Amino acid sequence: MLTMENVDVAYGRTTVVHDVTLEVPPDGVAAVMGHNGAGKTTLLRAAVGLLPVKKGRILLDGEDVTALRPNQRVRRGLAYVPQGQQSFGQLTTAENLQVVADGRRKGLVDEALDLFPALKGLLGRRAGLLSGGQRQQLAIARALITEPRLLILDEPTEGIQPSVVAEIEATILDLTRRGGLSVLLVEQHVGFALDTAGSYVVLASGRVTARGSGGAGAAVDVRSAMAI
Repeated sequence: MLTMENVDVAYGRTTVVHDVTLEVPPDGVAAVMGHNGAGKTTLLRAAVGLLPVKKGRILLDGEDVTALRPNQRVRRGLAYVPQGQQSFGQLTTAENLQVVADGRRKGLVDEALDLFPALKGLLGRRAGLLSGGQRQQLAIARALITEPRLLILDEPTEGIQPSVVAEIEATILDLTRRGGLSVLLVEQHVGFALDTAGSYVVLASGRVTARGSGGAGAAVDVRSAMAI
């Protein structure tokens, strides 16, 4: 689905991501882990096209999209949920969903609400008055209304209570099992990332310090790599 090959990303003359290679398989989840400042969000912004790649290339379904603008990548099936539970705070939950659904096939809002049923009782509430967990569910629901083939999530569990984290995890796993959706996940919550993702890379100072899959011992390996 998505392949990033030997990617360098820079801010001006300063390279902050160095020679990173990762792959998100079809109908699978890949995680990028690391502490603040490791280069995780920078890597995601390059995948989306918000930052240029200094070296390397990005492939989407085998097509080189390195030079494409973000809107062109979106048209090829990419959706991005940035860090921070972003929404239109003055609009209601229903309006936040509908503004994305307008012009698309009927039923998409109902499908999104079925994935996050907690939002059904909040449709008339302004998004700015929702809790952090509710706003995060709303942000993911909005992205899913675009019917992406690749969903990119930046720190979806940040500042969210454990029960909502569990709901988001269950939804991601359910969607990928159904087929037709892959997920690239940036996360500091090691347990959530390993429970959700089939493969992972760990970044420190913009470089890959570990990579692998889940299973026994993975959490120990990840935490050791993050301590470097």
